[in-house]
Amino acid sequence: MDRDEVDRALARLGEEHEAIETSLLALQDHAGRRLLEGAELTGVTKDRWASTEQAITLLWGYFDAYAAALRSARELRARRRWPNRDDLVELTDRLRGPSVTVAGSAAHPAPSVTGPARLSERFTLEGLVSRMNTLYARSLDLVVAADSVWSALPARIDLLSAELQRTRSLAHSVGVRPGEHPAGDDLESITHELSTLRAQVVSDPLAFWSPAPVSSAPGGGRPDTDRYDRAARALEDVRREIEAVLAVRQDSEERLLRLRDVLSRADRTLTEARSARGEVLAKIAASEVPAVSGPPTVLQERLATAAEYRRHAQWHRLSPLLESLEREAEEELLRARESLTAVTAPLAVRAELRGRLDAYKAKVARHGMAEDPLLIERYDAARRMLWSAPCDLRAAEQAVLRYQRAAGEVLVPRQSGPRDSTGHQGES
Repeated sequence: MDRDEVDRALARLGEEHEAIETSLLALQDHAGRRLLEGAELTGVTKDRWASTEQAITLLWGYFDAYAAALRSARELRARRRWPNRDDLVELTDRLRGPSVTVAGSAAHPAPSVTGPARLSERFTLEGLVSRMNTLYARSLDLVVAADSVWSALPARIDLLSAELQRTRSLAHSVGVRPGEHPAGDDLESITHELSTLRAQVVSDPLAFWSPAPVSSAPGGGRPDTDRYDRAARALEDVRREIEAVLAVRQDSEERLLRLRDVLSRADRTLTEARSARGEVLAKIAASEVPAVSGPPTVLQERLATAAEYRRHAQWHRLSPLLESLEREAEEELLRARESLTAVTAPLAVRAELRGRLDAYKAKVARHGMAEDPLLIERYDAARRMLWSAPCDLRAAEQAVLRYQRAAGEVLVPRQSGPRDSTGHQGES
């Protein structure tokens, strides 16, 4: 190396010395490192931090050796303004050759940090910088990861625990307790999970760290919040359940009144269906009339149980009972209406046939054909069938159809009317 190359190399190495020193001091003062030093660690964090502590100690040993070698090279360069050949040879050896010896016993490196333990190692200055950069990146990665987990999870767990306490207090006020309501058991489970989770996060943060698949930056990754997220979702489900119970306490009387009304309507509809069935059996012959079920006594008994729950403020039991009762009461009312419709179907058919017969008679009368003997005969036959009891619907329907066909045959010629010489139809 000539003099200019030596000066440039010394300047570059000096800049690297400052950068490394700044980084090491920042690592030394990093909040995550101080927390790791003071925490009672367990699990993977305990093992990795023990190795990282040795790496940081080794880093300072490397840095001291690097600083001493750089200082020695600077002193050699400062002897003469114009170094002679021997000076340049020696400077070249110090700046480019394996001139730095680091005693392994001084730093006590673990085999897992730098490979198999050695009594001493020799480095070039650039090689030593590369080694320090590698150890620094690994150490900083661990420190940043632990700090990120500690910064993210414990505070969130504490907030969720505070929300849990509020929910527990609210649950207790409406009778939701462990062993008496599933939501009370869930609250106990969430409480235990959050307590366990926080203790594990504090003592073993790296167990809750998900490194990025590909990342060159220290601390690349994110805290693993899966367990926290599950606990948060479980608490939200419980909170909604408690709100439902509260809603029951506020509007239970109104809902019970609505239930009584729905069941009463279903009972009246079934009573009407039973009465209509007797009428149909008496008035309609050869017709299959479905049976009608009895009153919804089981639902009435459950409704009485719901009222009892309300009187004793057992809201956690009243809430699911009301929900099922409301659904089943509406279904019961629908079944009652369907039963009434099915039972009265023959009467509806008879009414439709009566209306059709009278409509055709009125139409015939408008066209002046009311006195037609065939129409009178067929009308009287259909009317006798439809207004007699019991009524044979099949025969009555055939009689109405015969009357319709006869009316159609009589009305068609009159509706077509005479045609004039131009071929246009005249008025009828």
